[in-house]
Amino acid sequence: MDNSTLRTVQVTRYVTPLREGGSLPAIAEADDGFLYALKFRGAGQGSKALIAELLGGEIARALGFRVPEIVFAELDEAFGRTEPDEEIQDLLRASKGLNLALHYLSGAITFDPVVNKLGEDLASRIVWLDCLLTNVDRTVRNTNMLMWHKELWLIDHGAALYFHHTWDNWQEQAAKPFVQVKDHVLLRWASRLEDVESELKGKLTESVIERIVQAIPDDWLDGREGVSPGEARGVYIQFLKMRASASGIFVKEAQDARERII
Repeated sequence: MDNSTLRTVQVTRYVTPLREGGSLPAIAEADDGFLYALKFRGAGQGSKALIAELLGGEIARALGFRVPEIVFAELDEAFGRTEPDEEIQDLLRASKGLNLALHYLSGAITFDPVVNKLGEDLASRIVWLDCLLTNVDRTVRNTNMLMWHKELWLIDHGAALYFHHTWDNWQEQAAKPFVQVKDHVLLRWASRLEDVESELKGKLTESVIERIVQAIPDDWLDGREGVSPGEARGVYIQFLKMRASASGIFVKEAQDARERII
């Protein structure tokens, strides 16, 4: 799939919240007849969480991981007026327009490191990806991985790229080690980080990064710290390029953290 041409679907039915919590993602049905895990722009972190979800998911796909199809999800202004839950109704009202959704993997089960064993190569690839993305949300408490038809799928990258929540010193952030890797659910098995590094960096070319970043809708970027949508996209592109170039820094941090736990 061309990462710059995500499909757009119209949300037709709110089915059920996915979990408790501030962001209240939901299972929803769209006009193509499929169910989606819908992430709302009106939730706590707003469009920044959707940008991280889009960039993280499509970069993971470009690097060869299984990620459910990501689509733009259009929410009509009138949608949800009949929703009895007041909190959900407020969320739907605040999320009119373009949101983000992932194809719902019906019947998938949450990855459990005790039950589901991964090889060291795959574990190393996922740890490398999450260090690149500064993804703090792949822990034992919340693995954000699913087993579906005996295959591993990566989901929920909305907590990645946390530099954009302050937008300060992004150049410095791009070259920093990822100290939160110490809590990564797969770190113990990630013994091949140096071996997978050059292959993954080779796949993450400048053109791949640019194509993925260009998919961010303008209105998700409007008003971003006084910069235009085009300038904001430029920061994301440069951050990801610099982050990949400096991967030796976060690989060493991950290796040191792994040595401390094995």
